[in-house]
Amino acid sequence: LEQPIASPPLRDIVSAHDTVAIVFSDLTRPMPTARVLPPLLAQLSHVPDERILLINALGTHRRNTPDELIEILGPEVAGRYPILQHDAWDDENLVRVGISSFGHPILINRAYCEADIRIVTGLIEPHLFAGFSGGPKAVLPGIAGFGTIMQNHGYKMLAHPRATYGYNEGNPMWEEVREAA
Repeated sequence: LEQPIASPPLRDIVSAHDTVAIVFSDLTRPMPTARVLPPLLAQLSHVPDERILLINALGTHRRNTPDELIEILGPEVAGRYPILQHDAWDDENLVRVGISSFGHPILINRAYCEADIRIVTGLIEPHLFAGFSGGPKAVLPGIAGFGTIMQNHGYKMLAHPRATYGYNEGNPMWEEVREAA
């Protein structure tokens, strides 16, 4: 975080006046968010807490309970920063950011899109049909609209021969996920 490759340090990119959205995985992912967020948030210590929004990337999963949020984030982070649990069915809180090269409308969480600085966290591991999890999957399906998720996870995408473990290049699901992000 202090000496990133090909980028200034995060602390230098973000001003105290910026709004920051940080996407984190829900309880269904084995991401050590409670260990990852504190050093990340330390780099943003010059930003007022209320200008940092933590967005729970639920995709189509259920909301996490308050106790689960404490488990995911750790008690200090969960009690200090505003938390938004994404709702893929809440059209008023989605923004259409474009149409993918596959012809699918891309709707993403409004608070994320409106933030000055957007950060995603997640675990990178092989994924059954997206090639790999993590990275842009925090956006699609994590904070995308229900229709966007269903089109990305639809039969035409799933049936593609490269929609499987370890393939990103030529994998239509992964390519659309990257476009959305």
